[in-house]
Amino acid sequence: MSEHWLDPSPFLRGVAWLADGGRAVRADPADTMRLPWDTQARAALPIGVRLEFAAGPGTTAVEVRYRTSDPGPPGGLGHVFALWNRHGLLRELVTEPAGEGVVRLPLPPGRGPYTVYPPEGRGPVVLGVRGTGGPLAPAPAAPRWLVHGDSITEGWWSTRPAHGWPAVTGRALGLDTVNLGYAGGARGELPTAEQLATLPADLITLAFGTNCWSRMPYSVPLLYETTRVFLELVRQGHPGTPLLLVSPVLRPEAEAEPNRLGATLAELRAAMERAVRDRVAAGDRRLALLPGLPLLGPGHLADGLHPNDEGHARLGEAVAGALRTAGFAS
Repeated sequence: MSEHWLDPSPFLRGVAWLADGGRAVRADPADTMRLPWDTQARAALPIGVRLEFAAGPGTTAVEVRYRTSDPGPPGGLGHVFALWNRHGLLRELVTEPAGEGVVRLPLPPGRGPYTVYPPEGRGPVVLGVRGTGGPLAPAPAAPRWLVHGDSITEGWWSTRPAHGWPAVTGRALGLDTVNLGYAGGARGELPTAEQLATLPADLITLAFGTNCWSRMPYSVPLLYETTRVFLELVRQGHPGTPLLLVSPVLRPEAEAEPNRLGATLAELRAAMERAVRDRVAAGDRRLALLPGLPLLGPGHLADGLHPNDEGHARLGEAVAGALRTAGFAS
């Protein structure tokens, strides 16, 4: 085992921005004042951030040193560290929450590459990484995929970080998934579009809209125009980047129920889809649409809104297929 901890930065994937102390955050720390408070709060959590590495000869385990911002009370829900390779889950390690700790995950024979999904609650910061019995090397860089959405994109009701649909799609296509899903948010906030425009990206997916039905009620014309302007702002930073918009998935309570401005979710979904089709017709050939309604049935929803693990897997596979069909991924 190396006596020295390695700088984790070259091993980290899914990082959008770094705040003070090397903490991965999911909104621009220099531009938080323009964001709603709920988006700021969710952006402080390192959703989707993970370690990816290859093992050298003789390496039998990986050790990860981390610190949490809020260790929580003794006996609380343990942190789950999961080790994956391209074939699936290899093992999990459950630990008690701690202010600072070290976890050790045995590796199977072979170089990998491997992925470690840390817990996402309590804002863990990876402080160092090292191998047991041999060296570690950062995994090769992969195409960078920005995914913006709401709590469904953030992975709510998936039982593990690796089970959320963006993680499923990213593994299927070999992408560096950057999860910019904000639970309760993703209502077409234009500062978010401007922040997306500043981030390096090889591929972008937008999957918002369900919170525009009730949490922040939109009318049909308002969501059409918001979608149009959101796309325009993203395109100012990414004029030729492949971009897929996924319209809202099934939400049974909202499909035929008017919100306070008289719009059903079915009508709002149609407005978003029309905005995409109009832009494509106007010449944006690197923009594609995946209609969300057919992707999930009631049995794929854990609570009538958020997918269960099966639903996340189904949604992730559908997005991967849409990206392939559009020629955006192989």
